[in-house]
Amino acid sequence: MEGELLILHAGRPGGRLGAALSAAREGRRVQVRSRLEGPLENRRVLFAAPLDGSGVNREFYSLLAHLRTHPDCLRGCVGGVLIDGAGDLYTKSAGRELALAANLAGCAFPGRPLVEAAGDLQNFTVQAKNAGCSLEEAYRRAAANLAARVLDFAPPRRQRPKILVLHASSRRTSNTLALWSRCRERLEGACEITEIGLRNGALADCAGCPYTACLHFGERGDCFYGGVMVEEVYPAIRAADGVVLLCPNYNDALPANLSAAINRLTALYRAAPFADTAVFAVVVSGYSGGDIVASQVVSAMNMNKGFWLPPRFALLETANDAGTAVKLPGIEERLESFSRNILRQLLEKH
Repeated sequence: MEGELLILHAGRPGGRLGAALSAAREGRRVQVRSRLEGPLENRRVLFAAPLDGSGVNREFYSLLAHLRTHPDCLRGCVGGVLIDGAGDLYTKSAGRELALAANLAGCAFPGRPLVEAAGDLQNFTVQAKNAGCSLEEAYRRAAANLAARVLDFAPPRRQRPKILVLHASSRRTSNTLALWSRCRERLEGACEITEIGLRNGALADCAGCPYTACLHFGERGDCFYGGVMVEEVYPAIRAADGVVLLCPNYNDALPANLSAAINRLTALYRAAPFADTAVFAVVVSGYSGGDIVASQVVSAMNMNKGFWLPPRFALLETANDAGTAVKLPGIEERLESFSRNILRQLLEKH
């Protein structure tokens, strides 16, 4: 229903979570559900879940199970996530786990779609100080702001989208690059594609400059540490409508150079938000753990840096020996589906 917010809560939303949801509801047409039954299409959804001190919520896991076993149940939806934890742990991991499951079920997310209330709300200290309000009020304002952004979300479409591809792999042996090459063949007629390899040369990681120094350099499109990030990646990111990360699974984590590049984006996003730039990923694991790597992309690029997350943003495959990914059963159909989804999310509709 256009203009209506659906609040889907997994668990009883009492206390401060209830107050935050009341703030999110104020002045809006709202429907509230405690269970996801049947498919939803083209809805604006605020997921909300309380966690006890152990980080466990049975209704939350029931929701995850439903999303994971009904892969098309959120077709056309846009979502936000609100997690309220009794302790300082588990809120971020629960939030990104829910976001990944919902995304693979067809839900898009605007940049920074997670509001987490951890323990005694010390994570709202900066927001409260900047707004001149209490921690509780900062939490309520964040919930209301998230609801507004979910309702207003309308990502741009382009006649000929610009796509930036970042990788740190060897073309000779990389299954991830091999899969991307098949995708590129399907995209380059409709898109302008730039690939930047971060494998060769030194890529210094972010060393945590003071906020004012980082902001100073970022306003100039620069970074204290310079190098390929400033010379190639920053200009390409600014121009891109979509970023594709090629992510081989290294020890259940992103490749080191790719992680360093994401960290170095901090200088740029402080001066030029990425809200209109989509992020996609190709994740290939040798044995298992692709969901762990995909959730890291969700956390770093969508929840932290603020790129928007298109539905089904990631192609997740398992292949070990070089050259085996392109021979997987059904891979051509999955590559075709992934490539079409990129075009569907970025191309101007006629």
